[in-house]
Amino acid sequence: MTGRTKTSRSELARVGFAELSESLDRLADLQERFGAAMRVSVTDVPGLWGVTADPDGALRRLERLMEGHPDELRAVLEDDAATERLVRLLGASVGLGEFLQRRPAELALLLEPVTAPWSQQAYTASLTEAVDGAVDEAARLRLRVRYRRHLAQIALFDVLNPSPTEAFPAVAAGLADLAGAALDVAVDVARREVPFPRADVDATPLAVIAMGKAGARELNYVSDVDVIFVTEPTADAESGTGVGTDRAVLVATRIAIAATHVITDLAAEPALWEVDANLRPEGKDGALVRTLDSHVAYYERWAKGWEFQALLKARPVAGSIDLGERYAAAVAPFVWNSSGRPGFVESVQRMRERVTDNIPDAEVDRQLKLGPGGLRDVEFTVQLLQLVHGRDDAGVRARSTLDAMEALAAAGYVGRPEAARFGPDYALLRVLEHRIQLRYLQRTHLMPSDQDELRVLARSSGLATSAAALETRWRSVKLEVRGLHERLFYRPLLSAVAASDGEIVLTNDQASDRLGAIGFVDPDGALGHIRALTQGTSRRAAIQRNLLPVLLRWMAEGPAPDRALLAFRRLSDRLGESSWFLRMLRDSSGAAHSLTTVLSESAFLSGLLERFPEAVAWLDEPETLLQARPVAALLSEVRATTARHGDDVDAAASLIRSVRRRETLRLGMAATLGRIDVDRLGPALSDITEATLTGALELARRDAPAGLEFGVVAMGRYGGRELGFGSDADVLFVHRATDLPPETASRAAQTIVRELNRLTEDALYPFDLDIDLRPEGKNGPVTRTLDSYGAYYARWSLTWEAQALLRARGAVGDDALLRDFEHLADRTRYPASIAEREVREVRRIKARVESERLPRGADPARHLKLGRGSLSDVEWFVQLLQLQHALHVPALRTTSTPDALDGAVAEGLVAPEDGDRLAAAWRFASRTRSALVLWSGKTTDVLPVDRIQLEGIARLMEYPPGSASELEEDYLGVTRRARQVFEREFYGA
Repeated sequence: MTGRTKTSRSELARVGFAELSESLDRLADLQERFGAAMRVSVTDVPGLWGVTADPDGALRRLERLMEGHPDELRAVLEDDAATERLVRLLGASVGLGEFLQRRPAELALLLEPVTAPWSQQAYTASLTEAVDGAVDEAARLRLRVRYRRHLAQIALFDVLNPSPTEAFPAVAAGLADLAGAALDVAVDVARREVPFPRADVDATPLAVIAMGKAGARELNYVSDVDVIFVTEPTADAESGTGVGTDRAVLVATRIAIAATHVITDLAAEPALWEVDANLRPEGKDGALVRTLDSHVAYYERWAKGWEFQALLKARPVAGSIDLGERYAAAVAPFVWNSSGRPGFVESVQRMRERVTDNIPDAEVDRQLKLGPGGLRDVEFTVQLLQLVHGRDDAGVRARSTLDAMEALAAAGYVGRPEAARFGPDYALLRVLEHRIQLRYLQRTHLMPSDQDELRVLARSSGLATSAAALETRWRSVKLEVRGLHERLFYRPLLSAVAASDGEIVLTNDQASDRLGAIGFVDPDGALGHIRALTQGTSRRAAIQRNLLPVLLRWMAEGPAPDRALLAFRRLSDRLGESSWFLRMLRDSSGAAHSLTTVLSESAFLSGLLERFPEAVAWLDEPETLLQARPVAALLSEVRATTARHGDDVDAAASLIRSVRRRETLRLGMAATLGRIDVDRLGPALSDITEATLTGALELARRDAPAGLEFGVVAMGRYGGRELGFGSDADVLFVHRATDLPPETASRAAQTIVRELNRLTEDALYPFDLDIDLRPEGKNGPVTRTLDSYGAYYARWSLTWEAQALLRARGAVGDDALLRDFEHLADRTRYPASIAEREVREVRRIKARVESERLPRGADPARHLKLGRGSLSDVEWFVQLLQLQHALHVPALRTTSTPDALDGAVAEGLVAPEDGDRLAAAWRFASRTRSALVLWSGKTTDVLPVDRIQLEGIARLMEYPPGSASELEEDYLGVTRRARQVFEREFYGA
């Protein structure tokens, strides 16, 4: 006995049983109780159980049927083919097993041959026959039982098919046709039930339009059926027959409600599915039934883009088919012209993102339908391509997803290799969805997490032999679907412009429409660039043809795709034949993506890249090559340049200017790609300025007489090492004669200043040495001796000049002279005390600056430098604290605004919360100022109001797409809070 039990258990395990003891006992018990009637032993029919999805569950449900309905079951078990159908069905569907348990007479369906799903007409005839003119409870019971009988037949066709993915289109279409038939018969029942005169009911047409998967004839086993109800008046003034508009709407609404109840009411047989009319005009708030004219009027004036996408699947399925077809014909032009609406593609993309964002966190990873790599990725991609191209090409106007994919590939809008992967992937996901729903006849789109359920799903779908293998295959498909979803929208552009291999053929107009749809402002111009890049048989053209689909997608994701494409073409013209450039574009997706980001987000960097295209190579090694170079390395390079070029001063100066452009480009690329923050950017740009002036000064002094010391004192933001892109370099020039007559020394120093200005002048990237902060301003000499500075500051300097000296830092030139100047400046900028009248003078000048220096018409809330709560507010506040306390508080003796503010907070001179607000505003304004230069290539200090410009600046500041308003609100908010602190602490307001 023990040996037989062991063998039997082995047999059970081999064919897929998991509950070995329980199933073994159950089989033995059934054999003992029912004897010859039980023709399902594992020994007799091992192949049957081996292909059953859930052998243990099938056996349990078979036992219940034997116990409850032995007579009805006997005929089935006496037929081998019927027995196989029964076991396979019970193993695949608990829900249908319960149906057979409730309705044992329907076991007879297992004796019928399994055929492909019927047509809707055939299902309608069968359901009509079953209802047989009944109403109320009887009609509901008969309709639902007959419906589920046909559902079981479709399930048998599906489960017994050796290739479920190949059977899927027929199964999905059959389910849609069965649902359409149920709706049609429900409308007939409803017409008999509504409490209106028979003449009015007969004269009132009602068309039921299937939407979504029902409209596309790709329905699930258990799914809401999306519908729209349509009626129309039929009144005939001459004959006095028919109904008017109001009466038609009233009667049709009651019919629609009643028909819905026929499907969904509580009854002896459970409801079939939900009838969802929320896709109607105005959704839940709109009338349940409208006339055809009312629908058209709504779509003409009020409909949103997503509503036209929903109408893509609209198909008349029940009631008045003639009216339904006229409805479909009337709305079709709205559908196929919708892609021309402003922002249509972006709205579809945002809709897809919202769908994903709204998935509960616990479900994202297991969503078959809505999650990344799920069914919605396929459906949204196909629908978007249809809507873009279907405007001009009726051949792609298919309702079914798979039919549409085939049409898009046949017309050349999708590459056949992609379609060959996307279609089967979609079918596989739908088979999984079908089998999960068939299991319990419940509406769900989640992959099971229970290992036993996954094992059953693997066997039921035939897609894998184990739970682990199914999970692996599903995740692989998800990744592939997600990748195809992200790429397919862009790839068809290539062959249209280059006719590379004839696989994808588009007309110029179609390609131009596509470019416009994805965000190019000048699609014809973009098409010309693409053609220039991809035509020909060269290696360059071949690589460009392979890369441009991805590059165009990345460009379109940026704020200025047209600019990016033009700049990319110019770069390619310069570097296209360079082997390293081709290799990098082909092999380094990170570098290529970074390049499109830089070109799309920065006109400033695009211009510099055109002059220094080799810098693109930095993108391939950003960790090392997109870092600020140490000042010692910069100084070493410029000094080597001046030494190497001997007496050719102009050539050496040209190379030094090139170094400045190159290193600024490096920092700009790093800033655009988020690899350097504002606290490191200012010092790095100041180091570049220092290196440039160091090299230029060495060249300018070559002919200067001996016995002359000369220095460049950094002032303003340069002195604080806080430069941004486009900042002027505020400086003072100082000299000292050690062995020269004063007049000779003065003339020599002025010559050096002129040469410095000449040698650093750069038309490609202007370098402005601003000396307006010198004593006596524009009326003063361009350079003074150290003693002259000392005498002036001791006798004549005003409070604002002492304030300006707070940023003075010896930068370039003779170290001893620079240190002496700093000591001299200390006596002025760090006074022992500051009189109240001098404090009032500082406040008065600040108020005057606000009222007089702000450009005419500029909004004070948007000026980055002089506006309320912006740079000047923070800097003047900190500088007043320095004038008052720096002599006694060492932490305030710094040229850096952030460092001085930190010191003031540490010393208790500023409340920590106030310090945080001021620091946040200073950094935000500094970042925004640099971002504005990077975006536009122009130096400006006003936050723009134009949304496109704001979006570009926002992207540079690492906001997500569509954040123009968020950037604006953040800037206005942070500066408003800083201004409150400033007015309270600076003015005492």
